[in-house]
Amino acid sequence: MTIYDDIFSWEGWGGQLRLASGKCRLRIYDLQQEKAGSLSHLRPIIVVVSDIPESRMSVRSCTGHIATNVTQQFNIQPHRMLFIEYYPETAYGERNENIISEKYDAVDFTWQEGRAIEPRWRTLKPPLLDVIKKIVETH
Repeated sequence: MTIYDDIFSWEGWGGQLRLASGKCRLRIYDLQQEKAGSLSHLRPIIVVVSDIPESRMSVRSCTGHIATNVTQQFNIQPHRMLFIEYYPETAYGERNENIISEKYDAVDFTWQEGRAIEPRWRTLKPPLLDVIKKIVETH
């Protein structure tokens, strides 16, 4: 079940300069709220973040800050969350002849005093990738 699907803004640091503040597309899914009798999940909260053109900061550069804000604002227990960065397929070149495939990266953090630090990225691969794509495409 989709809990949130909208543009998410985060405040940066640096006072008036608002360093590292930005926006992204945020989607949160709660697999616990699916049909009765379905599987139990160790990480039932799926958080998917994506860059948007109007943001000054990329998701990748602020991933720990975003994850911290998301867990606090949506009351999510970090160890019950799977945090994913999504990058859609993009084309470039004079005639868009070069393609960068879409990519789903899971991000694991060390949590210290409620803050996500030391992000570690790993590319999602089947079968988990297939499950995540199905969730994103059907909700």
